[in-house]
Amino acid sequence: MYEASVGLFIPHLRNLSGLLDKGVAYAETRKFNPAILLGMRLAPNMYDLAQQVGEACRHAVVAPALLAEREPVALPALEHDMAGLQARIATSIEFIESLPRAEIDAAAERNVFFRLKNGTELPFTGRTLLLTFSVPQFFFHVTTAYDLLRHAGVELVKKDYLGRK
Repeated sequence: MYEASVGLFIPHLRNLSGLLDKGVAYAETRKFNPAILLGMRLAPNMYDLAQQVGEACRHAVVAPALLAEREPVALPALEHDMAGLQARIATSIEFIESLPRAEIDAAAERNVFFRLKNGTELPFTGRTLLLTFSVPQFFFHVTTAYDLLRHAGVELVKKDYLGRK
């Protein structure tokens, strides 16, 4: 359970941070404000890049916190600037690195409730939370962030998304 949550979220949050760095470098090379990238969206009713990063962080923080029976860290306010998003990613990584492996590993069959932004609580076991909700949600948002940056012209390759090993 630990590897399927913390062990998965941390490297991909670091990769997401690297994607944003490449977005900043791209904007600076072409002499435009990188914040323009953060407002991009694939469709009018989809989250923009900043919100995609925010949601990826939220899922990476909340799921392991629920598994460890801890309160999730309060993330910085969602800012539409690269430094604010990088701070959000760093805070997320620091928090989930601090969670106890044994408690997360023991959570597979424990009942947990994921609270949506509207207050609705969704019931899961620890295992189903990860496998059917939080991990897919996390990768949806990270993938969409990658796609937005690629669509904007940022030179990214699959290794940027997956990480360099």
